Amino acid sequence: MHSSNNVGGRAALRIGIDCHQSSGIFQGSRTHILELFSRVIAACPDFQFLLFADEPQVLRAFSESFSLSNATLLKIRRLDPVRRLCWQLPRLSWQHGLDILHTQYISPPVFHGHAVVTIHDLLFESHPQFFTPLFRLRSRLLFRRSAKQAAHVFTVSEFSKSEIMGRYGVASEKITVIHNGVDRSRFYPGKSAIEVIYKYGLNSGGFILSVGRLEPRKNYLTLLRAYARLITPKPPLVIIGQCDFRFDAIFREIQRLRLGGTVRCLQDVGDADLPAFYRHASLFVYPSWAEGFGMPVLEALASGTPVITSDTTSIPEVVGTAGILVEPSDIETLSSSMAMLLNSSDLCDRMRRSGVIQAAKFEWEKAAMRVRYVYENVGCPVQLQAV
Repeated sequence: MHSSNNVGGRAALRIGIDCHQSSGIFQGSRTHILELFSRVIAACPDFQFLLFADEPQVLRAFSESFSLSNATLLKIRRLDPVRRLCWQLPRLSWQHGLDILHTQYISPPVFHGHAVVTIHDLLFESHPQFFTPLFRLRSRLLFRRSAKQAAHVFTVSEFSKSEIMGRYGVASEKITVIHNGVDRSRFYPGKSAIEVIYKYGLNSGGFILSVGRLEPRKNYLTLLRAYARLITPKPPLVIIGQCDFRFDAIFREIQRLRLGGTVRCLQDVGDADLPAFYRHASLFVYPSWAEGFGMPVLEALASGTPVITSDTTSIPEVVGTAGILVEPSDIETLSSSMAMLLNSSDLCDRMRRSGVIQAAKFEWEKAAMRVRYVYENVGCPVQLQAV
C-alpha cells in the first residue's frame, strides 16, 4: 500500500494533510494552508507528507516546498463535507497507512491513526447572528466532537484558544496556538509593483483599502457609512473580496449613499497583485465584527500601511499598539479616524514604522516548528519521552 522511509532506525511518520480549502474562494484558511504547510514540509524532511487536494497544481504553483521529496500531492475528487469526512479521508488514510491526519475545523468521526485538527475560531458560538441556523447547529456538534476526540488541537490566536477551552472544556495543554504569519517577501513597504495599481486606474497613496469576503461579519455597511461622512473630495474606497453570502446589502448601501463613483468592489484580484494594493494604499480600514485572527490586518501592517480596525475578539492581539482600534458599530469614530489619518502625514509615518515592527512578530516558520513538535509528540511519544 505504501513505502516508508527509515529515519534513525524507525519508520518516518506518514502525515496526511487535507488541503481541499487551498482552492476555491480566497479566505484566511486558504492562505493558512498554503503558507503554513509549505513551511511545515520544509521543516520536517524526516517526515513523509501526503497532501490531498482537488487542485494540486495550486500547491505546486504557490511554493517549491510542495514539490520536495518528502511531499506527495494526491489529486482527490471534491466531495461534500459528509462524504469527504466520513468516507474519502478515512479511506485514503487507511490506503496510505497514515500515522496522523491533519484537517481544518472538523476531523473524521472514524480514523485509524491520530487525528489532529486546526479550529481557527468558534465565531458561530460567540457571534451566531452572522451564520445560518443550519451552519450553527452542524458546527456546534462537529467542532465540539472534533476538539474533544482529536489527539491535539491547533488554533490561530489566544482568543480562539480561550473560546475552545471555555465553551468545549478542552484542556489547555491539548491546544497549541500557531499564530498566522506574513510572508515579508511579498508584503513589505515601498513603491514596487506600482504598475499593478495603474492597471486598475488607481494612484499610489491615493485610495483607502479594505480586504475581505463580502458578507455581513466583515461589517462593510459601517465602513460605507463612515466613508460617506468624509469631506469631498475624498480618495476612492477599494474593497477587495469575493461575494460570499448576504452580500446584496453592500451594493444596495453603495447605491443608497450614492457612492457608486468613489467605491470600487474588486473580486478578481489574484495572489500576485494583492500585495501591491496593500503597499500603495493610503490607509487600510477593517471594521470586522469578529475574527479568529484577522489575516488582512497583519498583511497591511507588514506592508507599512496605517491600519484602522476593530477592538474586538482576536484583532487587538494581532495589532498590538500599532493601529487605531475602534468599536465596530461606532460610525462617527471610524469616520473621524479615517479623516485624521488622511490629514496627518506625521501620524501615518509613525504608524507605518510601528506596523512593520509589529508584523515582524508573526512568522510562519515559528508556527511550522510548533506544528512539527506536536506531530512528534502525537506520532512518536515513546521516542520523545526517552530524550
